[in-house]
Amino acid sequence: MIVIRTVKTKAQKRAFARFPLRLYRDCPHYVPPLFADELHILDPNKNASLAECEVRCFLAEQDGEVVGRVAGIIQKKYNQIAKRKCIRFSRFDCIDDPAVAKALIDAVAAFGRERGMDTIHGPWGFNDQDREGLLTEGFDRRATYVTNYNYPYYEKRIRELGFADESEWVEYDFRMPTEVDPRILHVAEFVQRKLGIREAAESMPMRRLIRQYGYKALEMVNQAYAALDCYVPIDGKVMDTVLRQFATVINPRYFSLLLDKNDEVVAMAVVLPSICQPLQKSGGRMTPLTALRLLRAIARPKEMEMVLIAVRPDYQKKGLNSVMMARIIRNVIQDGVQKVESNPELVSNTAVQEQWNSLDREIVKRRKCFSRPIEF
Repeated sequence: MIVIRTVKTKAQKRAFARFPLRLYRDCPHYVPPLFADELHILDPNKNASLAECEVRCFLAEQDGEVVGRVAGIIQKKYNQIAKRKCIRFSRFDCIDDPAVAKALIDAVAAFGRERGMDTIHGPWGFNDQDREGLLTEGFDRRATYVTNYNYPYYEKRIRELGFADESEWVEYDFRMPTEVDPRILHVAEFVQRKLGIREAAESMPMRRLIRQYGYKALEMVNQAYAALDCYVPIDGKVMDTVLRQFATVINPRYFSLLLDKNDEVVAMAVVLPSICQPLQKSGGRMTPLTALRLLRAIARPKEMEMVLIAVRPDYQKKGLNSVMMARIIRNVIQDGVQKVESNPELVSNTAVQEQWNSLDREIVKRRKCFSRPIEF
């Protein structure tokens, strides 16, 4: 018999955060999120996204043992912008049992029905800074810090429940050249000269960059990403949280922030040193030893993750990507980074796909989100 419990007590919150650590205990490809973030998912003092979301978390138990978990998220801002009535399922993890998967999804659908929603879709997070998408290819590859890993049976369980494809992403491995393509350098120099663009990251320390331009940069990202699938613009305390994280993990050598003649942010690119190994070793817990390992990974990276590249709409298709790529690739080559992997890029976002045409790359993973109507 499967029992679904709504997460309320401290013990249930710990069980919710711990379950994937147990489920993926012997899986070398799983990278845990920060344990504290999962533990405090329902705490408005720790999770700024609760200001614009209604959330309910569920545990599935069988014979007194936790066998699955899921979160149901009503993203009010997204529903208002998209004029939809959707509930998102997130943090979906379970043993390979169709009955457990059904019970968890049914719990989210019932929560949505109770709140007047007519569609359930996911896995989506609170916003695009959260983990999203179900892995459908690339199960033999380690996840990145910002992506979910899941076992191959997840997709089968979801499709059995009547879900259809909604969005799809690809992820790349890049083979770094021994030098920056002269064509990219030529375009970058021409664009900077013609448009009067300057690179702020060349001459300003990271904390000052964030303090002076951080909010403007994230507002620019909101504009650049507005048309992407299920994108939710961030503001307020969510911006504060993102900027605090940026200040912690960004190495300025792999960061680009472009300003126009009026000192306005027109483009930004973020490539992060991979922090997967320290998190795998600690189970996502932030101990003093973990912090030391993180600092080493950030200062002397061997692996990198492409996290974000955004250009203000009125500057798109003018070559600003080449300006940012020229700087970051040059530093990656100089520092002897061994591996560079992209994070998920929407298949429908052809502009992003085309910007990598000058680099040697291969698709190594795919992931999808799914949707279906809520039955009344």
